[in-house]
Amino acid sequence: MSEKPVFTVSQFVDICNQTLDLSFSEIILKGEVSSFKINQGKWVFFDLKDEESSINCFMSLYQMRMPIEDGMTVMLRGTPKLTKWGKFSFTIREVMPIGEGNLKKSFELLKAKLEKEGIFDSSKKRPMPANIKRIGVISSTGAAGYADFIKIIDERWGGLKIDVAHVQVQGLGAAEQIVHALKYFNEHGEVDIIAIIRGGGSADDLAVFNDELLVREIAASKIPVITGIGHEVDESLSDLAADLRGSTPSNVAQMLTRDKKTEVTKINENIMRVSNILQDKIRQAEDSINDSIKELRQKIILEIDAINSKLESSIKILEALNPEKVLRQGYAILSGKVSPGNVVKITTEKQEIKAEIKDVKSR
Repeated sequence: MSEKPVFTVSQFVDICNQTLDLSFSEIILKGEVSSFKINQGKWVFFDLKDEESSINCFMSLYQMRMPIEDGMTVMLRGTPKLTKWGKFSFTIREVMPIGEGNLKKSFELLKAKLEKEGIFDSSKKRPMPANIKRIGVISSTGAAGYADFIKIIDERWGGLKIDVAHVQVQGLGAAEQIVHALKYFNEHGEVDIIAIIRGGGSADDLAVFNDELLVREIAASKIPVITGIGHEVDESLSDLAADLRGSTPSNVAQMLTRDKKTEVTKINENIMRVSNILQDKIRQAEDSINDSIKELRQKIILEIDAINSKLESSIKILEALNPEKVLRQGYAILSGKVSPGNVVKITTEKQEIKAEIKDVKSR
């Protein structure tokens, strides 16, 4: 009979944790919170239970970015561990309430806390930049909301530079990705405004935008932030913290751009207004001036011609920016982040093509 290995208690605990790490490096649990408590203002302890079982859970207070309390159903992301006292525990990295009632309760608790701190004060809001040339977009590039946003941007006004940070926009881990994207745009400082957009979804889908760290990051952004999250009836704490809020991703695109057709109409109206004013001057001059009427009339006509010429040039510039005109000439428009491995959209006059970037070289 072979001898079995003998372990010290500490060695046995270490081996158990190594086995747990290999088998469950990170898992997601769902259950009901009970025995919730905070120790020393730093550590959070509670039990996660279902109808038959219960496990001890532990996390730092900093990681609890959505308020929870006894009776709430939650999703936990973390790792199992055997403590040096021989007790099994689940170490949490992220927690999120689930279910409409639980989410509403968590929303109200965090909203009250942040309102008390002045995070949502209107005096802290910054206006939209006057001349937007470059937009930083934080979204899932595969989502319908993002596609609608880009389509309206292209239709209304050409020539804008779009920098896209592709992120997860729902579920555990999504808030962290959005926070990193906000920090990236703020550190590089190349965009005029940051747009956080996501189409409609359930309360669970949109819960990520009530993450405390994300809300604080939006409020602290050096670059103005506009949000378009869900539908018009949806409200998130991220919306309240942003400098501007659109009801949907499409509405955000409309807020950030001018309409070419409207601008052309305004120019034509200005042409008519100026022309009528000058013609009135001509008629007045004809009534009051005799010998110099021809000379004065000629000067006014030249002035009209000069103004018309400038306005017509403006119209031609606007027409030249029309993407459809470019497409009719045989060119194509490429949308998306141009880097190897990314999927971009190529728009021709009659087709929309999706293609994967294989290689990019400088000219």
